[in-house]
Amino acid sequence: MNILSKKINSLGFNKPPKDTKVVVAMSGGVDSSTVAGLMKKEGYKVFGVTLKLYDDAKVSKGSRQCCAGQDILDAKRVSQQLNIDHKILYYQKRFKKDVIDSFVDSYVAGETPIPCVQCNQTVKFRDLYSYAKENKVDALITGHYVKRIQKNDNAEMYRALDLVRDQSYFLFSTKQDQLNFLRFPLGELEKKETRLIATELKLNVADKADSQDICFVPNGDYASVIKKFKPESFKKGEILDLKGNIVGSHEGVINFTIGQRKGIGISHTEPLYVINIDAKKNQLVVGEKKALAIKKIYLKNLNILGKADLNKNNFFVKVRSTGRLIKAKVKLNKNDAEVELQEIETGISPGQACVFYKKNQLGDKVLGGGWITRTENAFLSTDLTA
Repeated sequence: MNILSKKINSLGFNKPPKDTKVVVAMSGGVDSSTVAGLMKKEGYKVFGVTLKLYDDAKVSKGSRQCCAGQDILDAKRVSQQLNIDHKILYYQKRFKKDVIDSFVDSYVAGETPIPCVQCNQTVKFRDLYSYAKENKVDALITGHYVKRIQKNDNAEMYRALDLVRDQSYFLFSTKQDQLNFLRFPLGELEKKETRLIATELKLNVADKADSQDICFVPNGDYASVIKKFKPESFKKGEILDLKGNIVGSHEGVINFTIGQRKGIGISHTEPLYVINIDAKKNQLVVGEKKALAIKKIYLKNLNILGKADLNKNNFFVKVRSTGRLIKAKVKLNKNDAEVELQEIETGISPGQACVFYKKNQLGDKVLGGGWITRTENAFLSTDLTA
């Protein structure tokens, strides 16, 4: 060991925790509360911030959502228990414009949006990041399950130790300067360890259930949200087979997603799935499961972390948050890309994210990703999403 090297704290700074100021994003759940507790226990100067993103009256009873009225109250109580400063930032208008409106427009266009990525990309890692920077703190801390490894002057992102909880898919759009400023203390822990720590810290949210619903989508009912903001989008239309024959009708394309089987309402010798949604023509295309198999994906609005080399071996992609890593090849074209899958995957929909990974000795490194605009089927000659 070099005797001239400085001892750094757990967040990687060359100064003691008591001289290190951090903002902890506190959602009111067990993860972010535990992070705040850990930072306080280690002696950091901790400032808790909770985002109010929508009106409490819009939260349905019994739904397990994040950032709801009860969560804000829980965050406040944990802050009081830990004796740390706490502030609520009122971001309802920003959240409505950047997340809810984007979600509605995407669904009406026949896509399958991911509002959690949009939330991280805008109000959390853009606006909250700016707030933390303005307050001259050393780091923004969150309770996300993702690993951050410092390498030279830049940080790298890896999948979390707990792959069931890993949230790297939702953070692919994080910019390099944001990643350098962020810290994720739970990346090396399993969820059960987090709850154990919360219990040891005697936090009153230690046994609180995890949020499951999208915060502004009560009980997972997407159609009700679309109906509220754009009721005119519920239009009766045609259902076609893969040859273009009319085989039925629907009550609105926003009731369907790519890969859906239930609710189509057409009898057939084999189970039928939604293969494509043409929002402009207000049509659904249905077919057998093999028609969902995808070989190529086209992306837009890329975000590349660091000097990512996407053309070597051990390159993989993930096309849904709960999906597997799929071996692939990528061709970059300025701000878009073509991804050729080396393994067949089904049910990939425009509007979803395609996240890039590379395996190395440290784990599964996140290289960035982009938004899916269209796909090509592995067995059909027709590009249904063109």
